[in-house]
Amino acid sequence: MGMMRKLIASGVAAKVFQEAKKPQNQAKIKKFISDFQKKNSGGGKGRMR
Repeated sequence: MGMMRKLIASGVAAKVFQEAKKPQNQAKIKKFISDFQKKNSGGGKGRMR
């Protein structure tokens, strides 16, 4: 069962890398990363305990 899980995971990873090489997906990835960085860099306004 563990070997089957590794085989499926490697197949999924290969598909993700294939899709990431496409120009339209690269633009989406760059936008996502930019938005994520903007959201997380709130100027030091994080929750303090």
